[in-house]
Amino acid sequence: MIKTKPNQKKGFTIFLFIVIAILTVGLRLYKLDTPLADFHSWRQADTASVARNFVDDGIDLLKPRYDDLSNIQSGIVNPHGYRMVEFPVYNAGIALLNTTNVCNIEVCGRLLSILAAVTTTMILFYLLLKEHGLLSAVMGSLTFAVSPFFVYFTRVVLPDPTAVAFAMSSIFFLYLFTENQKNRRLSLLWYFISLICFALAVLVKPTTIFYAVPLGYLFIRTYTWDVLKKPLIYIFWILAFAPLLLWRQYILQFPEGIPASEWLFTSVNTAGGLQNIFFKPSFFRWIFFERINNLLLGGFLTPFFILGALSRQKRYLSHSILLGSLAFLFIFQGGNVQHEYYQTMIFPALAMFVGIGISYLHTHSRQFISSTILIPVIMALYIFSVFISYYTVRNYYNYSDELVQISKIVRTLTSRNDLIVTDTLGDTTLLYLSERRGAPAVYKDLTELKHDGYKYFVTQKIDVADEIISHKTHTPIFRSDKFVVFEL
Repeated sequence: MIKTKPNQKKGFTIFLFIVIAILTVGLRLYKLDTPLADFHSWRQADTASVARNFVDDGIDLLKPRYDDLSNIQSGIVNPHGYRMVEFPVYNAGIALLNTTNVCNIEVCGRLLSILAAVTTTMILFYLLLKEHGLLSAVMGSLTFAVSPFFVYFTRVVLPDPTAVAFAMSSIFFLYLFTENQKNRRLSLLWYFISLICFALAVLVKPTTIFYAVPLGYLFIRTYTWDVLKKPLIYIFWILAFAPLLLWRQYILQFPEGIPASEWLFTSVNTAGGLQNIFFKPSFFRWIFFERINNLLLGGFLTPFFILGALSRQKRYLSHSILLGSLAFLFIFQGGNVQHEYYQTMIFPALAMFVGIGISYLHTHSRQFISSTILIPVIMALYIFSVFISYYTVRNYYNYSDELVQISKIVRTLTSRNDLIVTDTLGDTTLLYLSERRGAPAVYKDLTELKHDGYKYFVTQKIDVADEIISHKTHTPIFRSDKFVVFEL
């Protein structure tokens, strides 16, 4: 185990830094080129389709479009396929990378998420090193690098890893600003870079607004009681939030492209419809036991996290990040229970306190237990947690080969501009894989959809297909024991 001595050699620290960075990248390259049909593919498909439309039609940041033209998301028919959620910085990045012909849309998206992940890892290492010592830095950043749940959800085609990387970059540069007050010119440079990074973070994913807590803490730590007298504070918040406010005001012109989101605060979707979960026991069980304890921390890392969170510290940057993460969990209760990827927001806080907890235990328990015993125990618990988490997370990488084959046949039977209907309950994965636009659900009668310009209906429900065939309302042009394609 690495001892937290102030005279640690710089070269050794850099070596560990590089090793962890390599691990961060290497683990996330696993199944990099698989079709976009793995866990949470529906949300990934929505994100990737915006990028693909940028490639096909040119990048228009003010009018991002995806493949769903139905009323499923917003309650309003969306004939242009507008996707007015987060500002499409990440999607545009995918499109630009794709134009280099280095990778397809899915691989490009995953590579950008991996770049974001390694950025976050390096920042975690630096902040923990400065605030809590080398052992905390190594174990905290290592946790972010290797924990299976963290690995999977920081290599997906989603904007969340990029948003978190921007938020952590904002903290990093504001930290440099606070640490370099004597060099006015340099500190102002760090200040403005931090401002830009935070503005980008909340544009890419508005939920990163909770990272304002550690940013606010850094300002308070620097200026103490004079913080409200500093114009730079007000400039920071006004300029950082202005682009987001302008974007949110602008998208109101396109209500058909704004998915319903009120449920994210209080409710989850179930087979019986929306169910309120706000501050109910089920919320605490799902988030703190099933999700954070079992999946994210693999059970055995939880004691380290708790120990780190409860340990006395001289500086509280890490605690401010944790406070912002807790605020996010409690405000977006429905979204956090419904969607595992929402927890991407709290990865840095969890990783930091695992590292702090291990360091604290190692430092304060040496008088009670020999390092010869303690170190193997800590490593064993760490390894067990990784394996326990991986046992579940390994299934996230699986994808439906059947769905991929269906999409190939659909592409063969239809033309690029044909509109298709699927009965996939709002899941746009098949639309994306088929490279077709249309409706991911039969939101009105098929005959009406035909009049609206839809040309084909694809269903994997054989009983539904048999009923249509029996009524002779639409003609099947392809049938197998797995799915049927109808011409409308």
